[in-house]
Amino acid sequence: MKKPIDSRVIGVMVILCMIWGLQQTSMKVVAGSVDPLMQIGVRSGIAAVLVWGFSRLWRRDNWHRGIFLGPGLLAGLLFASEFLLVAEGLRFTTASHISVFLYTAPIFAAIGLHIAQPDERLSVVQWVGVTVAFGGVAAIFLLPELGAASSVTRGMVIGDLLGLAAGLCWGLTTVVIRTTRVADAPPTQTLIAQLSVAAMMALGVCFVTGRAGITPTPMVLASLSFQTLIVCSISFLVWFGLLQVYRSSRLGVLSFMTPVFGVAFGALLLGEPITPEFLLGGVMVLIGMTIVQAQEWFLSRKPAPAPCS
Repeated sequence: MKKPIDSRVIGVMVILCMIWGLQQTSMKVVAGSVDPLMQIGVRSGIAAVLVWGFSRLWRRDNWHRGIFLGPGLLAGLLFASEFLLVAEGLRFTTASHISVFLYTAPIFAAIGLHIAQPDERLSVVQWVGVTVAFGGVAAIFLLPELGAASSVTRGMVIGDLLGLAAGLCWGLTTVVIRTTRVADAPPTQTLIAQLSVAAMMALGVCFVTGRAGITPTPMVLASLSFQTLIVCSISFLVWFGLLQVYRSSRLGVLSFMTPVFGVAFGALLLGEPITPEFLLGGVMVLIGMTIVQAQEWFLSRKPAPAPCS
């Protein structure tokens, strides 16, 4: 039986969402000294070693055989693709845009689970949420083009599309984890598979394309330390731990704070502009995602019918 959400969990989720909202900004701020893709490779590789030590040496988790070369590898490839797309997208568009488009993932996950699992089918209300969310995505792309003096560049559109593709990969990762043997494996085993594949893919691309250079400034070291220790190691482990105790639908609603923090950090730390069109579209995306995820939460709070006498 999953536990109900309490004030302590809400506080933990606020902290997690702040961490996740800051990660795109932390990557962008040092992009001139180390390529975002190289950041993904370095942080994922070190985090994989740290999580392995935590799982095997401290917790002594009972890992399942055949996971990595089976569905674990597929989940890892999708996870790696997500962050590779994020890294490439940050080269073209703002951290604020990436934050919003990346967190369309719950919508893609909901659609994928609707197709893959009969008991996960979307209701009419949830389809309304999907429509609102994708209407918000369309608004971000199309409304600036309707203005007389559009500031949208071709590069920004490419970056936004890469961010949207990253959200798709993240959503498909959730579908794989929920519908395969990975669901029964320890969360640390799944996370290590994802981090390992992401590290190999990112570092491989960097070395082949000549983007593996790092200028070890204090800001670079601080950013990589934050991404490795806080984002990829501690926050992901805390998140997986919460998923084992609380319903994912409840936590999913709370996670929608992340793009809000992402936009705020991008504006405060990088001076990224927030246009009215982007603000409108982002709010629509958040509303749509909340409708999709929150229906079960609201239904669960209704009092159970009294037994017949």
